[in-house]
Amino acid sequence: MSDRSPLPPVRPASEPQLARDALTTSLLSRAARLARWAGPGTRVDAQGALVAEQLPAAAEELALTGDDATDAAARAWRIALDTGLVAITDEDRGTVAAGPNLRLLTGGSPQDVLTVWRTALQTVLAEASAPGPDDLYDEPGPAYWSTRGLTARARADFLDRVLTELYALTAAEDEPSGAPVPLPALAASVIRPGDLRQPSDAVLEQVSQALLRLDGQFRLLEPAGLVEYQPVDTTVLTDAATADADTALSDPGDTADRTAATGRGAAPVDDTDVARYGIVRLTPLGVYGLRARLLEAGHRAPALGDLADQGAHALLAGLAGYPPAAAHAETEQWLARRAPADAARDLLAAARGADADAPLRRLRCQQALSLIGTEAEPALREVLDDAELGGLARVWLTERGLPDVPPPSQELVFWLTIDTVAAQLAADSDVDELHALVQGLAEQHSGFFSAAWRVDHPQTAQVLEAVGRLHPDRRIAKQARTAAFKARSAHGR
Repeated sequence: MSDRSPLPPVRPASEPQLARDALTTSLLSRAARLARWAGPGTRVDAQGALVAEQLPAAAEELALTGDDATDAAARAWRIALDTGLVAITDEDRGTVAAGPNLRLLTGGSPQDVLTVWRTALQTVLAEASAPGPDDLYDEPGPAYWSTRGLTARARADFLDRVLTELYALTAAEDEPSGAPVPLPALAASVIRPGDLRQPSDAVLEQVSQALLRLDGQFRLLEPAGLVEYQPVDTTVLTDAATADADTALSDPGDTADRTAATGRGAAPVDDTDVARYGIVRLTPLGVYGLRARLLEAGHRAPALGDLADQGAHALLAGLAGYPPAAAHAETEQWLARRAPADAARDLLAAARGADADAPLRRLRCQQALSLIGTEAEPALREVLDDAELGGLARVWLTERGLPDVPPPSQELVFWLTIDTVAAQLAADSDVDELHALVQGLAEQHSGFFSAAWRVDHPQTAQVLEAVGRLHPDRRIAKQARTAAFKARSAHGR
């Protein structure tokens, strides 16, 4: 998993529940059943696989029927062997017995069960990245989207990128499992990130090839409990139907409203039409498994509650990249472990500073303080005379209707205004929100620019330059740029 971009936090299920989910997956339950079935008469080859003569009996033990019954039984045996549920007792004779990990499934801790499941998952992921029929053709393809001519590492990398994208989409939701994602939209997000409202024929061809590979991969991953998957309708595999994949790509419909955030939303279409191209959802067990892999690969993949035992500075810094609902939930957990006044003092102390991140820390501090009741009043009154914190303290006290709040000086008002805009700029706020904010500056404060350049704030010039860029009125934008020039000349920054 090579993409190291920040990921939103997930809401993990409890380990006991995850262990129960793991035990009920067909992947692990079949492997355990074969491990109990194996005995002195069970024979394996030099690689530990069941010999051909034993496969029908193994399939019968698992109540498998159909043309692929023996293949499924062989796969279940391989999982049992890889996870230590069975062990080879005599390599020369090819005999086996129950392995040391079998007892962990019934007598071990939830973590023991999940460790066995994660080992099984590794085997399935390796199988999903193995060459398919199309890979036998020696046709080089660009990057990692082509299904042909790829190395094993490139195939695994493509699946990793898809799973990481699915994880990120799921983490952005408020529930342990996100909404279902149309397979073409998921494939397109990895192949051509960005706006795909009018995909080219070349992009559609790439998506179609990737879609077929992902369909086979998710069919393998579903029995592991990683995903819930509705496969591609076989009728879309014809040339005529595949050519219509742009409908599912450009109009993913109500089942994937969140994909609009990455440029893949458009007018809704019938959910049935979308589902024909495959629908996938990450399960809570899948969230757990992918997060463990992401952490092992060096990603920052937080879970809600990670910051609850850390200090206020770690909280305010760690909330970077958290969606609003997740930031709210994380802050509530942090506050629940502290007395209100003590929590407020810690937050205010962490919010101080003249560094580039300080305005954003103060904004997050203000948001955290909004969740604390009037029990914190003494802590807020202690900083009324503080140049950096006095403004937000007055706002907090006033919003709660508390008495005897001293009016702010004009200098404090202007300093707080600069600090607020600097925080919004650092937070990469919505463009429309920023436009509304900068438009209100000149309207709310008469002579704002003639005074603002004198404000002794480390980011005064940067804020005024941003106002000059964003304000729609050319006259006001020019005033802001002139004020920014004066600020740099006066403060040397």
